[in-house]
Amino acid sequence: MKNQIESGPLKNLDEWEEDVLRRYPDPETIVKGKSTEAYRNYDKPERDTVREFYRLNHTYQTYDFVKKKRDEFLAFNKKEMPIWEAFDFLNQLVDDSDPDTDLDQWQHLLQTSEAIRRDGHPDWMVLVGLMHDMGKVLCLFGEPQWAVVGDTFPVGCAHSDKIVYPEFFSKNPDSTNPEYNTKYGVYSPNCGLRNVTMSWGHDEYVYHMAKGHIPDEGLYMLRYHSFYAQHREGAYDHLMDDYDHKMFEAVKLFNPYDLYSKNPYPPDWKVLRPYYEDLVAKYLPSTLKF
Repeated sequence: MKNQIESGPLKNLDEWEEDVLRRYPDPETIVKGKSTEAYRNYDKPERDTVREFYRLNHTYQTYDFVKKKRDEFLAFNKKEMPIWEAFDFLNQLVDDSDPDTDLDQWQHLLQTSEAIRRDGHPDWMVLVGLMHDMGKVLCLFGEPQWAVVGDTFPVGCAHSDKIVYPEFFSKNPDSTNPEYNTKYGVYSPNCGLRNVTMSWGHDEYVYHMAKGHIPDEGLYMLRYHSFYAQHREGAYDHLMDDYDHKMFEAVKLFNPYDLYSKNPYPPDWKVLRPYYEDLVAKYLPSTLKF
């Protein structure tokens, strides 16, 4: 398909997050210091670039596409580097037009993790804040934006109308495939999300990168922090089991730190470096494979 090689219509990767904030301006954010109303001012309620992004995302995120991407990228055989070099690699994705901050990807991760640390959460959750967008390195491997960011959702079953811009799924081949277009599709009732294939993107990628290194609560935060149709709308309760519901309390705890922790003042890395070097060494190997 010719359109599958398109880089995507967003001006920058964070434009999707701006749209999330418009859709979900949480008035009870646990991150203090700035009201949610002060974030992301818009001249119009919807952006054509975001709509076009989701047209591509919803058209091409099929069950077969996801399976292919999992085979391609979860082999982690494209690149290996020391973890701090990996953060430098991620930092090539500089957001030049975020209306809230001119900080780079690394500083956004630090702001998220520092907000978590200030509120006294466990150190593994601080690490989640530091790592949660690491999967965006997929863009540096030539992946289109619609296969890196965006709200995530299960594939292999009917698309919920609670997913943003559900009308664009009409062009998705799975929507007319009787194997995939029923309520449960290839799954069974309350089978548990561990048995469900999610749309492909940075959440799924970083989850697999972190498996075996942090507690399950942290893995759920990484894997499902963009699964808004569930943790904001409850659209996929029929696939979740009791363990998923328990773990989603952690997902709901994490998300405000990601969405509402940006501010114009960069963290002082010289002061913070010893703490984070010890933290990373505690949980992660010295090198990361991509």
